[in-house]
Amino acid sequence: MAYPTAVIDQITDSITQVNTEVLAESPAMSTGELMIATSQALANAAHNATSNQQNMVITSQAANVTGVANLYSLDTASEGESTGKILGLHIPAPGTV
Repeated sequence: MAYPTAVIDQITDSITQVNTEVLAESPAMSTGELMIATSQALANAAHNATSNQQNMVITSQAANVTGVANLYSLDTASEGESTGKILGLHIPAPGTV
């Protein structure tokens, strides 16, 4: 102690030790809290990425089903004629030679 006081030396020593312990633990506590906050942020980012991928797959499957349904709904004669025009082939219409 720097100077004598009316308080018992054991009390002041115990308070000083507690204060020193709190100061010594502060860097470890703040580092632990930083690591927890960072891990939670990374977990949220991974969850958001997974959710976005699932939503993208659902959207692409819906677009694929719609496209296939449109292809199957076409008349086969008009489909063959338009395909022939695209490929530059001369395909006679049904019933003509």
